[in-house]
Amino acid sequence: MHPEYADIGRPTYDPAGAMALLEEAGMADYEHELITLDDGFNKNTGDAVAAMIRDAGVSIKRTVLPGSTFWNDWAKYPFSATEWNHRPLGVQVLALAYRSGEAWNEAGYSNPEFDSLLAEAMSIADADARRAVMEKIETVFRNDAVIIQPYWRSIYRHYSANVLNAEMHPSFEIHVHKLALAS
Repeated sequence: MHPEYADIGRPTYDPAGAMALLEEAGMADYEHELITLDDGFNKNTGDAVAAMIRDAGVSIKRTVLPGSTFWNDWAKYPFSATEWNHRPLGVQVLALAYRSGEAWNEAGYSNPEFDSLLAEAMSIADADARRAVMEKIETVFRNDAVIIQPYWRSIYRHYSANVLNAEMHPSFEIHVHKLALAS
């Protein structure tokens, strides 16, 4: 959906390789804890991530907290899940949530190569030209295993066929000034 998105293909699914890395690190018997907010999307996403981790033979505990508890310490959990909703450009969320030193960088991610590429991408106005840099950014981001994204969420809007321009917006916006009725 982002104009500068580069399709770098799917990551390799390798549960045995993940376990081998944990064994190498002496963490094969460690029980991880994944903490999520108790709402539909974040809870379900956390459950999907935990299932994938269990499929790799890794021990994981699920903790689901109400918002009144979760948001008090959301940036302090060692392994948690939150969501970043749509922004018009892909670089916007990357700059807010993953650039070194940013206040919203809950993952604590810090990679000078990523930061440099992101600065370069943010300086390019043309989306097609920016895509070449985004391909590098997406590759670094995936190779550093910064996030686990178990699925792409589908969003829907139901409306009558005679309502024009009512398609689902990625930010759940309704642009009333664009709506019309078919004659």
